[in-house]
This record gives sequence, C-alpha cells and structure tokens, in this order.
Amino acid sequence: MIKRFTKSALLLGSVGLLLGSCSKPMRSQKTGIVYNNKDNGGYMRFKQTHPAPGPGLVAIEGGTFVWGGSADQDVAYEYNNVKRRITVGSFYMDETEVSNQDWLDYLHYISITFPGDRELYYNATPDTLVWRRPLSYNEPYVENYLRHPAFQDYPVVGVTWEQAKEYCVFRTNQMNENILRETGRLASWKDASGNGGAGTAGANGKSSITEPFDTEIYLNGQIKGQGIDGKKMMTDMNPLAKPGANGKPTRTVRMEDGIMKPAFRLPSEAEWEYAAMGLAGNTQYENIEDGKIYPWNGMGVRSPKRRTRGMIMANFKRGAGDNMGVAGSLNDKADITAPVRSYEPNDFGLYNMAGNVNEWTADTYRQMTFEDAEDFNPFRGNEWTNKKLADPEKGLYAKDKYGRPIREAAKSNKKLSWAEFTAQQQGGNSVTPPAANAAGTTAAIAASGKPFKHDQRGAADSTDNTLYGVTTLVNDRSKVYKGGSWNDRAMWLNPATRRFMDQGDASAEVGFRCAMTMVGAPEINPNGKAHFSVKKPKNYNPKK
Repeated sequence: MIKRFTKSALLLGSVGLLLGSCSKPMRSQKTGIVYNNKDNGGYMRFKQTHPAPGPGLVAIEGGTFVWGGSADQDVAYEYNNVKRRITVGSFYMDETEVSNQDWLDYLHYISITFPGDRELYYNATPDTLVWRRPLSYNEPYVENYLRHPAFQDYPVVGVTWEQAKEYCVFRTNQMNENILRETGRLASWKDASGNGGAGTAGANGKSSITEPFDTEIYLNGQIKGQGIDGKKMMTDMNPLAKPGANGKPTRTVRMEDGIMKPAFRLPSEAEWEYAAMGLAGNTQYENIEDGKIYPWNGMGVRSPKRRTRGMIMANFKRGAGDNMGVAGSLNDKADITAPVRSYEPNDFGLYNMAGNVNEWTADTYRQMTFEDAEDFNPFRGNEWTNKKLADPEKGLYAKDKYGRPIREAAKSNKKLSWAEFTAQQQGGNSVTPPAANAAGTTAAIAASGKPFKHDQRGAADSTDNTLYGVTTLVNDRSKVYKGGSWNDRAMWLNPATRRFMDQGDASAEVGFRCAMTMVGAPEINPNGKAHFSVKKPKNYNPKK
C-alpha cells in the first residue's frame, strides 16, 4: 500500500503544475493574467485533481440514509437513537481497525524522535492492564497481547480516546513527511539522518533528523533551510523569491500543489454508522432494495452461503460462556479478538465493522444528539481552536516542545479585523471594538478574550455545566463508541447501537480506526452513470 501511495504522490507532483509553454497558455478567467509565468508575478495554478486516499484507507461515497434506522427495537430502553434522515459527505476510512503492529510503529517513532522523553513514550503506551479481571486468568494477555508477534495483526486495545486522537496526529505527520522525503521536497531519509539512520541521537538527546516534522508547521513555511530542503524543491516563480541552496528560487510545498494529504482523524458517529451499514451494495438508482440489521445482508448472524453455511459472520459472544464454539469446530475462530482482516468485508470493503472490538468515534455523547444535530454531516463535540502565533507580524506559529503548533480556544466564529486580531494575539483585552460592533457582537466577545461558544447569544451568556457529571454520568468527556466486541452479545453488532465511555478510560473491548476527509467531488466512480458534464474554463489544456 505504501508503495502504491508513493507512486500516486509522485504522479501528483509531476503532473500538478501546468507549465506555460503552450501556444495558448492558461489565463485567469477574471483578469486575463497568464498563469505560471515568472515574468508577470508568478501566479500559480495547478491541475485540478481528485487525490488518491492515504495509505490503508478506502473511499466511502457519501449520501443520505436513515440514521439509527437499522435498530428495530430499543433493547436498552435508552431512547438515544431516534430514527432520522441525514446526509453524510464522502470520506475515506481505514479498511481495518488499527492493529498492534500499527501502534508499535507509533511507539518506535516516539523512541527514535524523542529518545530522552520517557513521559511521552509512557503516555502513548496502551493500558495492557485492561485484560485483568478479578476472577479470570488473563495475565498472559497483559504480558503478550501488545508486543508478541503472534498478535501483531490483532486490533490494538487499551487505547483511550485521547491516545487515539494523538495517533491520528502522528499518522498525518508521518504520512506527509514520507511523501515529501520520497519525492525530494525534503531531504531524503538517509540525508536527514546524517547517514546514521533515523534513530541516531545527536548531542541534544534528540534524533539526528533536524527537527520533528509537523504538517501545519511545514505548510506555514517554518520547516526549511540548509540540511532540511530536498533536491527537488518546488520552483518559486515569485519574482521576489530569494535563491535557495541550489542557486534557484525554491519554496516549500503548499496545499495548493495537491501533493500533501488531509489530516487523519477519528470518524464521526454518523460517518461510522453510515460506513458500517454499507447500503451502497443494496442500492440501484437511489432505490435501496433491502435494508440491513448488520453490516451484512440477512436477518441473522450466520452465513447463508454453501461454502461457509452456518459460520458466524463476526467475532462476538453467542451466549453466556460461549466465546468461540466447540473444540473441533470453533465457530468464529476467536476466543478474544481476531486478526483485523478476519471475516468478510462489507459492501464498502471494510472489515470488522461489527464485532472484534468496539471502536471510538469523534463524537461527545448526548442522548438527544440524533434529534439535535444538523442533518448534513451531524457531529457533536466541536471545540474550535486557533493556532497561537509566536510572531503575528511574520505569521509564525508558536510551537510546543514536540514541534507542534500550540492551540488555544477560538475567540470568534468569524474573521476579525487586523487590529482586533493583532491586539488579541498580544493580550486580547486591549482592543476597543469599533462603534459598529456593539457589546454582545462577535467582535466584542472576541476582544474580551473569552472563548467562543457556538450557542452563545450574547456577551454575558454562558453554558451551565454544573449538573453534568453530578446528576448524570454524562459530561463533556463522554465519547461515543460503536460496533460491538468479542465479548458482546449480538444486539451490539447493530450499527445504530451506541454507548459511551470517558475519553481517558480504556478497555480490552475498545479499539479504533481512522478516517480522512475527501476533498473535491463526492462521486467515487462516475463511469457509466448519467450526469451533466462540468464545463472546463476557456483555454483549458490539461496537457500543458
């Protein structure tokens, strides 16, 4: 997968720039300025592409579906998944759950990048003690499940919601760094490590790679210079650009180039349920021929096919004391978890969307989410943040000790004026809002330095959280997980069921998989389908 992904990145880099050597160069449709010409200011335009998914991901074509519709009865009597029609945008999702080997890769990265930071490594290590039970002998799993090669392709467990979020950040940065190094936009892995390997520690106790890579810091132009730049840097057509190490004006990659990928993240609850249902396999011309109770067709949990007839379709607990069947005919072939590519994938090509392990979603749990949330990409848990600036005039981000941008609560839901923005960065309370921005407006709230709340209706309005966690177990740290596990009964395999756990807790029955936002057109495979063609701009020439 990595090899194929790297080829796609190379392809994007080689065909992305529309060179202005043709007799009919591409021009701006609104000003007539020729693109990609260093003599007129170096306006850049790149070929519009539909990027390939990142490594390990499959494309999920979005659409409308009935959220909570697969639940035929409310067994737990919680009334927390009222049926409602919504739309989910197209996105990418991991083909499998994140495995133990995937997590060991993460731990290895930490050990070679921050070899002296025991706290970071300790905090990233899953809680293997989740296997302990007062009246069960599970100690071998405590010692072996995470690290023994026999379990390397089994889903990682003992991971908190917070750890899963941190893994997404690591994976994003590692993916984009690999793209840039293998395509020559950054120094190669060998050159960056000083020919001593990525794990060679320098005098400062850190890896000999110059500094930890962060996608957002890089895109802001803060990772460049001697020993960092690659041999195939992007050409900078800006006439004010200064020559680089090779004597030519060069620059770092920008998002406009179409080379780097969007960030990995946890899927929202709605995305997870939509992907688990896999109704695309039962749909023709917007008609859903057959609904589903589970990620597979049929009313039961056994295979109807002749070759596998009677086999259990997922890894779950059939009944009290029955985790895998009878010796000589083990039904689901798993006593605890099973390898991440076990059983048949659903119609989106996703494995184990029912059973094996429950999976974290990004949502904060509320009983009324199905009724309250928006009907397009519903999600509960937004905490808007901005990247803190170390130098507002130069636009440089402040970095923490791990080379990542420092985030702070957003003070506004709209763009501030320059005066408000700089004043906020320098202290927040010194700016006097213009007369047009009366007290209670967004600008006045932003100037006060108070974090912005999406339900804020005035300067004095605030959210009362005093009862959360006091009269109820639900609070802002309650995160949704779904899917059922190796130790759950069949009812939890239904994609509409939902449970919650504190974001700092972990379980031997909860893992996760990552998602990525799809940019551009939502249709995955338009071939052979009726559609209106999208007209190209005049002078469009993709061969240039």
